Amino acid sequence: MKFTMFRKARNASLDFLDSFWDSKTLNEAYESAREFPMSPEATVFVTGYNELKKISAARTSGQSLGTLEMQLATMDNLKRAVRKAQFLESDRMARSLSFLATTGSATPFIGLFGTVWGIMTSFHDIGARGSASLAVVAPGISEALVVTAAGLAVAIPAVIFYNFYSNMLAEFESNVESFSTDFINLIERDILSRA
Repeated sequence: MKFTMFRKARNASLDFLDSFWDSKTLNEAYESAREFPMSPEATVFVTGYNELKKISAARTSGQSLGTLEMQLATMDNLKRAVRKAQFLESDRMARSLSFLATTGSATPFIGLFGTVWGIMTSFHDIGARGSASLAVVAPGISEALVVTAAGLAVAIPAVIFYNFYSNMLAEFESNVESFSTDFINLIERDILSRA
């Protein structure tokens, strides 16, 4: 499930970024962004664009933003909206990773508990039969080894995939941060060019 989600997000992001940088206007970029709901960058852009529309509506409704300093101060609203969208996308992409981390760290202990239980069973059988022969000890020990192996069989892939997806998540977060910075810079440059 995670692999499919990350693959779709990566493909959608690549397509959106191509479309975004080829767009001549923000309206055109907005229309194309809506076609890529799996792309974290597209979601961040849509959020930022909607915040820009609110700022623009405030300007046209008679609330003058006056000086350049006042106009740049409105950028704080945009930056906060974009930052919040980044956090929400990061949370969406990280969903279920904690399950892998918990599985990777807890299952060896469950296997260890099974090992202890199997050895206790062997000692109980030794006491009950008064003999420490292999026939008495082997069933408990074999059960203990099976439970230990099962715990490790679950823990090892969980840790591997947790690390794999954590690295992918860090890459997505870095890409979204880079895109957000570029997007905000474009808007600030536009404000400065009009001043």
